[in-house]
Amino acid sequence: MRWRTRDQDDDIDDPDFYYEDEEPYYDAAPYVIVEKSDVGIGPFLLGIALGAGAALLFAPQSGEETRAGLARSARRVQENAQGFVEDVSENVADKFRQVRASVEERIEATFDAVDDKKRRVSNAYHAGRAAAREARGELEQRIADTKAAYKDS
Repeated sequence: MRWRTRDQDDDIDDPDFYYEDEEPYYDAAPYVIVEKSDVGIGPFLLGIALGAGAALLFAPQSGEETRAGLARSARRVQENAQGFVEDVSENVADKFRQVRASVEERIEATFDAVDDKKRRVSNAYHAGRAAAREARGELEQRIADTKAAYKDS
């Protein structure tokens, strides 16, 4: 199978883009496809660690001095890591307390709104019952008046 370069007139989706028995196509300018990917900071940190390890192996110090230096560095890294963990823990705890207080305030506001609605519904219910009793009393009075007027006539 032979490859040919792409012309401006070529259709990339064309299934016959590659020809098996054709002479190479040299007239068009070749093109290069570059794929980029987002790698992140991991390989960078790995490179730093490997470089530091190589530097230690080829350092002009004695083994005892190198071990003492490594021990000091390890203690510093450990102290820094502990400080970082403490800071992050404090930040997380503070954020948790803030979110908890916010949620509690919203729950309290919701309970207050529900109590207010219950009170309004209860007041409307009792006012409706009182109005119904009053209307019933007026209706019974009218019926009694109508019966009395009918008997008198």
